[in-house]
Amino acid sequence: MSVQPSKSRRAAPVLLLLGAVAYTAWVLEVVLSTGLDPVRTYVSELAAADQPLGGLFRATDLLAGLLVLAGAVAALLTLRRRPWATAGWAALALFGAATAVDSRLPLSCAPTSDPECAARETAGLVPATHTAHAISSSLAMMGALAALVLLTVAARRYGWWPPLGRVAPWLTLAELAATAWTLSSIAAFTEGHGNWALGVGQRLQVLLVALYVGLLAWCVGRAGTTTGREGEPV
Repeated sequence: MSVQPSKSRRAAPVLLLLGAVAYTAWVLEVVLSTGLDPVRTYVSELAAADQPLGGLFRATDLLAGLLVLAGAVAALLTLRRRPWATAGWAALALFGAATAVDSRLPLSCAPTSDPECAARETAGLVPATHTAHAISSSLAMMGALAALVLLTVAARRYGWWPPLGRVAPWLTLAELAATAWTLSSIAAFTEGHGNWALGVGQRLQVLLVALYVGLLAWCVGRAGTTTGREGEPV
């Protein structure tokens, strides 16, 4: 494989790092008055159509998705291709694309904080975007989980990105635990058995994805500057 220009090699880590930062925009709820309880509510409810700051959070979700998608595609085009890594970058591209689509399919209201919204959702009286949003959100998280597993295996199997190889298994296990917490909480809420701190579990889930993508970006960028090649050892 021919060596790509250095600027092309730097594109992937820069785009991924910016995407990771944009994906944590929900932490602005700490300083902004959203009216939503972060312990109980979905992160995506911040971007609901009826929320006063919904436009801001839809925009940051769109930006995050497009940046991660572009970073993953740049990695596929400029870094060495090995099976586990190629599959991992493709999964990360799916995460980015689904996140961008998700931002264009906002909830119409916030079901965990608005009983009327929850009742309409249960009765099927909400717009079809609620179902579409659930599908795109599921695809995004499936892509993220697959990327975490596949790129962690690539780092360890091929001896690439040593810091990622050491830290990523623990991040991946934590992400799987946070996902199990979130899914259990959603099931409990849907069945009327309480909330189970749904908001905390989901915020931990998305935070760990952002941390992983940020660490990945740093490792790829560091490898590119130290090897002067495609970003991984030969």
